[in-house]
Amino acid sequence: MVPPALPPRALTAPAAGRANRQIVSDDGATYVHGLEQLVAASQELATAHELGAIMAIARRTARDITGADGAGFVLREADHCYHADEDAITPLWKGQRFAIDGCIAGWVMQHHEPAVIDDVHADDRVAAELYRPTFVHSLAVVPIRRLDPIGAIEVYWAAEHHASESEVRLLQALADSTAIAMANVELWAGLDSRLAERAAQLEATNAELEAFSYAVSHDLRAPLRAIAGFSQMLLEDHAAALGAGRKHLDRIRAATRRMTGLIDDLLRFAQMASSELDRRGFDLAHLARDIVDELRTAEPARPVEVVIPAALSAHGDVRLVRVALENLLRNAWKFTSKREAARIEVGTRDGAFFVRDNGAGFDAARADQLFTPFHRLHSASDFEGTGVGLATAQRIVHRHGGRIWAHSAPDRGATFYFTLG
Repeated sequence: MVPPALPPRALTAPAAGRANRQIVSDDGATYVHGLEQLVAASQELATAHELGAIMAIARRTARDITGADGAGFVLREADHCYHADEDAITPLWKGQRFAIDGCIAGWVMQHHEPAVIDDVHADDRVAAELYRPTFVHSLAVVPIRRLDPIGAIEVYWAAEHHASESEVRLLQALADSTAIAMANVELWAGLDSRLAERAAQLEATNAELEAFSYAVSHDLRAPLRAIAGFSQMLLEDHAAALGAGRKHLDRIRAATRRMTGLIDDLLRFAQMASSELDRRGFDLAHLARDIVDELRTAEPARPVEVVIPAALSAHGDVRLVRVALENLLRNAWKFTSKREAARIEVGTRDGAFFVRDNGAGFDAARADQLFTPFHRLHSASDFEGTGVGLATAQRIVHRHGGRIWAHSAPDRGATFYFTLG
């Protein structure tokens, strides 16, 4: 409701020098203009992430909507009032603290209600000695957060002035918006603190991971190299004397190779978490053809039909995407090994890349286990592997902000889809 019109208030001399100050009256047009300024200030407060910005918005708006000659921002500090900020024609009390029982802002916070004072020298709620050396003659103060005040907004006039009901309503609405903004700042500060703590934890985890990778690389490889070396010497120098023990030696050598492969996969999996992305455009089809050429070179006698389009435009870290694509293609190559007419296809569908094969497939009900490190859906006697390749591919895809999933059925092949963000 627009308040009843009152005679306009004359502009005081000290305020005349402010180009943006208006003659404030209680007519409807002025009240509506004050509401517009309040709405604009509320929008600014909603995006303020630190207390200094909030105080600047509040004190500036408080002067603009009342035409006052000064505005102060007071914070409650236990039993004291801290004048944290001000905007006035001459300096007042910025940076000073007063006992909460000895200042009008303290009265407002203790009583949870606004105060309107026409003459600071004739009101027993005011410590007149604080105002005697200043220009202040009249003032209005509203609490910030009325139920449990944490501060106050003050406005001052150099000439005698009675703050109208509409001015007080606007000031209180500003203080309410300020309270919300201050609560948001506390929330942001808490989030920033938790994010910083989480970042520190991740950094420590990465350091531990690097140390673990180093230990795996050096401490575990050394005994494996010794086992592989001595078993090779046994095979070369004492093959005739081994007899039936030759089978046991072959098993030792095979287990050593599997362990070495597992360590290689484990290190590669760990490195995917810390390596930085170097995003750029590249042809994924070209990568796929290179990988398939390597697979054919390793098994030149094996006939596999591979379908790859002329080009597949992609954007990402080509080095990491190659590792992911290689894992998917090697899986397809491996799980089609028992097919007489093996077929592998690389392509795109609905914005995702895919690698499709007509191999052994898997039970779709266990698809959620596919990307768990060291978890295998087929026995080692059927298909070799460490169970790390798909987990590595998933980590790379997730590093790109993408997703990876699969469709399959037992003995009906599998299709792996992935995006790169």
